Amino acid sequence: MSYVSRHGLEVAAPLADLIETQVLAGVDADAFWSGYAAILRDLMPVNRALLQKREALQTQIDDWHKQHRSEPHDAAGYRDFLTSIGYLQPAAADFRLGTENVDPEIAGKAGPQLVVPVMNARFALNAANARWGSLYDALYGTDAIPGTPEGKGFDAERGAQVIAWARAHLDDVVPLDQGSWADVAALSVADGALRVTLPDGATGLADAAQFAGYAGAGDIFLRVNGLLMRIVINRDSPIGRDDPAGIADVVLESALTAIQDCEDSVAAVDAEDKCLVYANWLGLMKGDLSETFTKGGKTQTRRLNPDIDYLDPAGRPISHPGRALLLVRNVGHLMLTDAVRLDGEDTPEGIMDAVVTVAAAMHDLRKTSGARNSRKGSVYVVKPKMHGAEEAAFADTLFGRVEDLLGLPRNTVKLGVMDEERRTSANLAACIAAVKNRCVFINTGFLDRTGDEIHTSMQAGPMVPKAEMKSAAWLSAYEDGNVDTGLACGLAGRAQIGKGMWAKPDEMAAMLAEKIGHPLAGANTAWVPSPTAATLHATHYHRVDVAEVQEGLSDRPHASQEALLTLPLLRGRNLSAEEIRHELDNSCQSILGYVVRWVDQGVGCSKVPDINDVALMEDRATLRISAQHLANWLMHGLCDVDDIDAALRRMAPKVDQQNAGDPDYQPMAPGFDGIAFTAARDLILQGASQPSGYTEPLLHAARRRAKAANIG
Repeated sequence: MSYVSRHGLEVAAPLADLIETQVLAGVDADAFWSGYAAILRDLMPVNRALLQKREALQTQIDDWHKQHRSEPHDAAGYRDFLTSIGYLQPAAADFRLGTENVDPEIAGKAGPQLVVPVMNARFALNAANARWGSLYDALYGTDAIPGTPEGKGFDAERGAQVIAWARAHLDDVVPLDQGSWADVAALSVADGALRVTLPDGATGLADAAQFAGYAGAGDIFLRVNGLLMRIVINRDSPIGRDDPAGIADVVLESALTAIQDCEDSVAAVDAEDKCLVYANWLGLMKGDLSETFTKGGKTQTRRLNPDIDYLDPAGRPISHPGRALLLVRNVGHLMLTDAVRLDGEDTPEGIMDAVVTVAAAMHDLRKTSGARNSRKGSVYVVKPKMHGAEEAAFADTLFGRVEDLLGLPRNTVKLGVMDEERRTSANLAACIAAVKNRCVFINTGFLDRTGDEIHTSMQAGPMVPKAEMKSAAWLSAYEDGNVDTGLACGLAGRAQIGKGMWAKPDEMAAMLAEKIGHPLAGANTAWVPSPTAATLHATHYHRVDVAEVQEGLSDRPHASQEALLTLPLLRGRNLSAEEIRHELDNSCQSILGYVVRWVDQGVGCSKVPDINDVALMEDRATLRISAQHLANWLMHGLCDVDDIDAALRRMAPKVDQQNAGDPDYQPMAPGFDGIAFTAARDLILQGASQPSGYTEPLLHAARRRAKAANIG
């Protein structure tokens, strides 16, 4: 890697070129590098001290558990101990969220959210364009309705099932004053109202306010709980010509927001990778990102969708966003990068992300017309893996310094606080208070949060099997407590309270049955694995008025901190040899299936088949929980190194078989000595000693070795 010198910084030449020739918008390059160097000199020591505090607290917790391992768990004593070492902080003084200039997709509406690796331009564009999705297509091509399409062409019988489902949904969420949507013969607009023709006469909407407007071609726009629906009228289309009303599709406002991810779903380990990450984010902010690819033998080019224009009921023009509002997830505070060096030292990757992603977003801020990301003039950054309020306060300081560097008004940068570490959950109100004028998002994430739950209490004893974590006392307290705290801090109507991912992208019927629980729990957004899933999940927000749910929850007792701190231990329960072997095989298969793609091919997020060949959308969070769980069982003697090795060797051939159709895949068996296989083993055997149980240090080192060896 070649470097150039910039104000005492050694900057990887490709990164310097990208920043100086493309990223900087209205900022002098010399001033940029001077300011960046000053930020590093001032904040690197703070960043380092915060990481040292993490380790010091963990050492104290480990020692406490070792001293009390043979005793019955003393919940009150444990809580007092955590308070005495500063792990549990005093309750935050009363405050209300003060964030201003927040776009309505975050502050005023409830709907699905996508998370996508920004390193992949095609995926990034798909997510941005998932603001609108065809309900007909989402139903036709998935198991959301029973059966599958028959034959190679259009299956008319399945098409009829799709139309029936969609019309029944319209009857439920935007009912007619009389009759059913299934019988509609024509739609028209008269005197600012929707006129619906039925076989036996005319009617209108039961709630006339749900009529949002119309387009010149005859399309009708409806509004349900703040989300738009577009009834597409096209009597020349194959569907519309056979429909009495000419309805060719029902298109739903789907992913209101999308997180463009620089973190857990990407495998970005060096300056080359980071340049790709930043270039794609820059293209999204400029609006000129495109990707050409071949699908079905045809070359296609994907670009950002334009805004949607229509007329309101009174005939006045409306321009509505055609794309999801984009947030960018930076990396956390842990990792260092050699893409920028100061005095010969690698520098925090999180600081580099903050500076570069916000600088790139200035292209959007400087727009005065045309398609924009934020119409309110804000930049939305999601900050993951922060431990407690001090680290949240550090993020606030960091982005204040970035604003000063770039000449932006204070609090232009809005922050999402991911509630995925135990110290953050236990002090969530204080974390929100630390960023109270920036906060636009909190969320829960089962996988990372469980990984940290295991690591924090690693020395306490063996943990219950992974599947049992979902019924553990701490988890329900965590999920409820996140909503309770968000509402108490004034996030309702000002910010997102989010829930985690539906991990099975091919099981949409199950998602439709289960994921309605997220809006019913008071979450005004929840993660979905694909644009199709976003369209189907949008139907839940038609059925549930989240603002009403939140109002009803605001007076309930706050979730118990005692339950939150209840350790998910086996507590003397013995597992059979068969149960232990099943758990080892399950976790080792999951680890290998993810790691081999990450290390050998640089794929940070993909559909990874589980041990039962069910495709799961996985990123590093899945890896963290499996590796930490096995490290815990290894520490407490439920298995030994030979058992781990045996399970890895049993599962490697299975993973090889699951990837047999990939021409770029390199099998792990029978050698069991490749870089990826070794990295998977290290993640388990060294799991207890990894900082906070994170997978990044070992994964990054392995991927860099693989790249040096020209693998993938």
